[in-house]
Amino acid sequence: MTGYYILIGGIALVSWWVSSRLKSKFRHYSKVHLQNGMSGAEIAEKMLADNGIRDVKVISTPGMLTDHYNPKNKTVNLSEGVYNQRNAAAAAVAAHECGHAVQHAKSYEWLTLRSRLVPVVSITSGMSTWLVFGGIALGAAAGIGMGYWIAVAGLIMMGLATLFSFITLPVEYDASNRALVWLKQTGTVTPQEYGGAEDALKWAARTYLVAAIGALANLVYWGLQVFGGRD
Repeated sequence: MTGYYILIGGIALVSWWVSSRLKSKFRHYSKVHLQNGMSGAEIAEKMLADNGIRDVKVISTPGMLTDHYNPKNKTVNLSEGVYNQRNAAAAAVAAHECGHAVQHAKSYEWLTLRSRLVPVVSITSGMSTWLVFGGIALGAAAGIGMGYWIAVAGLIMMGLATLFSFITLPVEYDASNRALVWLKQTGTVTPQEYGGAEDALKWAARTYLVAAIGALANLVYWGLQVFGGRD
């Protein structure tokens, strides 16, 4: 188990560092006020309108960096630090979330696949590690009966969660690319403001990259524990 704790500790440390950098970037670019004076909500509404999307609402949601697009009720949910603020960070986040709305409207294949996996992963992700633990305790590493198959079931669930993490990557990067292209082409932000928005979105994307690598490392580790002890 020592190796597992080292692995988890290392991943947690990198995740913490990337998250801290993201928050730092967000605070920094929150001080770069937009010359056009538009709020995050106004930018989101304009991007939606420019893409011909009329059935998506822009609403405020509590918390910091809690921004997200909800495809079920077609809402762009902007955190309190984005909805009313008029800075480069708010512009980046608002446009990014609208990028997801554009993906949805255009049936972007990676978003469609990710949405299909959400119900499955939401149920299995919390069970996977416990099944692997239980299977190993019952003798999975030695290939013994029921314990082995319980652990394999857990690994399959863990694999689905890992797949979900990697499918999320093109979804997030594409949403950022759509946001940046729109911000530049429409002249919504100045070159300096654009640079801030681009930098903020890069760090946001890295949080998903770290999560995906962590999920893969976790899957490989437990896979080795289950299959490594077999002849």
